Amino acid sequence: MHKRPKSFATCVRTLAVALALTVPLPTAAIAQVTIDVGKITCDQFALFKVSDPDTIAVWLHGYYSGKENNTLVEVEKLKANVKKLRDYCLQNPDTNLLTAVETLMGE
Repeated sequence: MHKRPKSFATCVRTLAVALALTVPLPTAAIAQVTIDVGKITCDQFALFKVSDPDTIAVWLHGYYSGKENNTLVEVEKLKANVKKLRDYCLQNPDTNLLTAVETLMGE
């Protein structure tokens, strides 16, 4: 019994499937990063050098709210404060971030 010759397209598909099965797929690795917020400068904060500024700002809000035993979040006020902090930090890049926050809180 003679085998029927495969078409070129069938051979190419078979080869593509074989290659796809032999190429190792990259695994998603999630790196755990620890940030000491007390060491962040305004430059690092405002220019996304450490993390997304919004993420850090939410952490800062929680930190200072916890110190004051405040469980409320005024979302629009938080957004406005983040903008004020970014603006301040762009003008004072060498300032420590926590110092900048405390300066703005005193205003």
